[in-house]
Amino acid sequence: MAGFETIYLGELRTENTHLQSGTKIITDAPTDNQGRGEAFSPTDLCALSLANCIITTMGIYAQNQGYHMEGTTARTIKHMASDPRRIARIEIHMEIKLQEKEDEHAREGLLRIVKTCPVARSLHPDIEQDVQVAFV
Repeated sequence: MAGFETIYLGELRTENTHLQSGTKIITDAPTDNQGRGEAFSPTDLCALSLANCIITTMGIYAQNQGYHMEGTTARTIKHMASDPRRIARIEIHMEIKLQEKEDEHAREGLLRIVKTCPVARSLHPDIEQDVQVAFV
């Protein structure tokens, strides 16, 4: 079970520690919500978690199948809604660098992960998940 510790630093900033590794992440409220925008906001991390989960789960699949996808990239854009303030849409543009480009089985398996990774399945259904994938 993963464990974390959060400390409120004041001025809408937190410091978060991953207890197993000691790695720290700072969050800051965004500029459009009374913050300074000097670090990831909590909703940024939520959107970014989707991209990271997709790529990590694809990496597990690729590793188990003997495929190589090092250098794969994703650009994530978070779209907010108001009343209530929430994430409305997460847009992800992925470029999968798959050495086995001609392997249709590899591409199908990787594309299936887009909607089935743990974060994709955990997000509220009202959040639109717009994931665009290109094999390069």
